[in-house]
Amino acid sequence: MLKTRDFDHQSTEYLFKGERYLIITGVLGFVLAAGIAIYLCFHDPIILPEGNVRNAFSFNAAIGIFILSIAAILPFAGLRNQNRKLMRRLLITASLYSYGVETIQNFRGLNPRFSQYGTVSDSISGMLFALVSLLLIILTCLMMLQFFRIKPPFERPLLILGIRYAFLSVFIANLAGIWMILLQGRYTGDAGNIIILHGISFHALQTLVLLGWLLDRVQGKTTMKKVLLHSGSIAWMLSIIIIGIHTAFGHSVFELTLLPILTGILLLIWLAAMIIAFMLFLGETRTSPLQVNQKIIQK
Repeated sequence: MLKTRDFDHQSTEYLFKGERYLIITGVLGFVLAAGIAIYLCFHDPIILPEGNVRNAFSFNAAIGIFILSIAAILPFAGLRNQNRKLMRRLLITASLYSYGVETIQNFRGLNPRFSQYGTVSDSISGMLFALVSLLLIILTCLMMLQFFRIKPPFERPLLILGIRYAFLSVFIANLAGIWMILLQGRYTGDAGNIIILHGISFHALQTLVLLGWLLDRVQGKTTMKKVLLHSGSIAWMLSIIIIGIHTAFGHSVFELTLLPILTGILLLIWLAAMIIAFMLFLGETRTSPLQVNQKIIQK
């Protein structure tokens, strides 16, 4: 189990602190995605027999935003320096391998995971890709446990709470990832697409962490902030669970039936919480300079 260091009562951590190499790794994903986007402007995405360059575009962008999100919150995990370095190195290594295999194999016209036309070395790289995916799942699970092990008083309580909710959603994303590995594909039933569940669940690292960060920056209004964070986060989690159930039955999340409509309503609740949090944050940034000036005048 990863060891936790004690937090000081003073706020000393901030987003992305000390994570230069993770940031570079995340940005690399966007650079690769941008290069592929330029390629797609002039070429067809399909490269026979199995390659689809559009998949490489979306994958690199997704890994990039995932690594940047981890880089943002890792300073708040309370890890000892040695454990944090190990976590960082494993994340970087796994990301670089994933970028390489996903991009190169698709441009070679091969499925990077389950190729039916590749050589023995391609099959080995695909198996390693699956192992790397499992490594990322293990690392995110360890990080989730780490954030739930942090004992109060928290350095940034609402941000930590938002991160905890986010990792619960990421746990569902990991289950969806294992589901796809076992199926050796992303489709189930007539129209169920597991990759949608997988992707949306991972986006909690942006949607719920941002909600917690915005509310954490607002002074006072403690009860209101907690209500907004819990209601928005629970609505997000329920929407993810419904998407998972609907997908398991083999249905598309885009059909106009009861469960997708309920999912849309829940996501609107999350969006309303986010908008209110953003308005409170804007109000805080506008009033703070005025409060400082008033204190100076009073002195």
